[in-house]
Amino acid sequence: MTTKKDIESALMRGADTLRDTIDAANYKDYVLPVMFVKYLSDSYTDAVEELSKQYSGIRLERQKKYLPFMVAEGCSFYDLYQQRFADNIGQLMNAAMRQIEADNNQQLAGVLSAVDYNSENALGTREHKNAILRDLLEDFEPLDLRPSAIEVKEGQVPADVIGDAYEYMIGQFASMAGKKAGSFYTPAAVSEIMARIVDVQPGERVYDPTCGSGSLLIKAAKKQNSKEVSIYGQEVNGSSVAMAKMNMYIHEIRDAKIGWGDTLANPVFLDADGNLLLFDAIVANMPFSKDKWASGFNPGGESSGKGKKEFKMEASLDKFHRFDWGVPPASKGDWAFLLHMIASLSVNGRIAAVAPHGVLFRGAAEGRIRQRVVEENLLDTVIGLPENLFYGTSIPACILVFKKNRPTTDVLFIDASKTDEAGNPRYIKATNQNELGQEHIDAIVDAYHSRTEQPGFVHVATREEIQENEYNLNIPRYVDTFEEEEVVDIAAVQANIARLKQEIAEAEAKMDVYLKELGL
Repeated sequence: MTTKKDIESALMRGADTLRDTIDAANYKDYVLPVMFVKYLSDSYTDAVEELSKQYSGIRLERQKKYLPFMVAEGCSFYDLYQQRFADNIGQLMNAAMRQIEADNNQQLAGVLSAVDYNSENALGTREHKNAILRDLLEDFEPLDLRPSAIEVKEGQVPADVIGDAYEYMIGQFASMAGKKAGSFYTPAAVSEIMARIVDVQPGERVYDPTCGSGSLLIKAAKKQNSKEVSIYGQEVNGSSVAMAKMNMYIHEIRDAKIGWGDTLANPVFLDADGNLLLFDAIVANMPFSKDKWASGFNPGGESSGKGKKEFKMEASLDKFHRFDWGVPPASKGDWAFLLHMIASLSVNGRIAAVAPHGVLFRGAAEGRIRQRVVEENLLDTVIGLPENLFYGTSIPACILVFKKNRPTTDVLFIDASKTDEAGNPRYIKATNQNELGQEHIDAIVDAYHSRTEQPGFVHVATREEIQENEYNLNIPRYVDTFEEEEVVDIAAVQANIARLKQEIAEAEAKMDVYLKELGL
């Protein structure tokens, strides 16, 4: 039986094959589609074998058409593996993947055509490229991904095992990619906190406007039966769109809607009247302080270049009126994304979004937006996370929770970045990336639900308190994590210094005697 570890090992072998040839940030683009074709091929083989027990001949061919997807003859992983020594293996892989995509276009559009396996620019000269692709196929050939061959634990289905391995490796690829990983991966612990906070219910719509690999969306949807939840995500990076669609498919979420494009300038999810579609739950790990976030609103390509009119973003340029409370600065798009989420929120909706701490205290337009959001009673909770938790940045981040129709006007502040009452860190310190253990996750979520004061950890701030702080939401203003130092007894210190001086003098006198005895 195939275990989760077997799948992870095959994916890691694929990454090792590409080492020294392409940038680590691009491993996922080449490795994951090969694994996905193997998964489709093995699953299709498994399904056809089941049908063969009941049907044969023309009846079998007719029944194949009713399967949820198809892998045409000549396009399976096994067909490619048999041709792995061909001089044009890159072309064959491209052709097979594009055919699979075309035959299953409704579910797999854009999933397998995003990467060129025949590119000499990416993979080197023909001889080098062919060797790499042959090794890549051989890395996955021993892996049996037929659902009937997957080892499952109690309460699991094969899709859980394959999906968990896929997401684990996305995290590993993120670790290899370093700074470039923040755009497609949210640490699993942070995803769990956000999923438990928004608590998606059956029949609701859940949305991620910057969905990356889709892991955060899946975590939120999986809190309930994902088949009872409508899933929407948009992403500007084509590689991440493909990854998200594969991720959904592997998790057997076949009706997720993943859009490609600039969420701010061109949101793809609109209602029948052309307005923003509204969602019950929104989760997001948006790009931190995105520069030039408004470039998509620039109708004439104006710039600050010599002889050209400088482009300035104005609220009137957005037909959805998302920036009527203020236009965020051109170099920091954090509040642009947050305002988009707020505008996309249904009547009883809630948002959990990761953001840099700057959104809590930066002034000017951001300060005015922040004040309006508080006055509209939309901000519910601010959760400070430990530093060095996210791939791509070592700075600490926070989770902002917004809700519509809140029954109270207070704001909950949770500081999970320091130590607990016993002096232990509220996270696991690690060499490369800090982590949150299950006890740390539970402590944050429990604090969120209880909304009870805990010195050095939790504070419930009144509207008046926030007003007194001029709508500055910097967490240390509300959660006092300052540890008082022991009072120094000056008299005792002076007495100790005098004693030490006396002991030193006595020791030096003895040393002089010994040196004289030695004739020195």
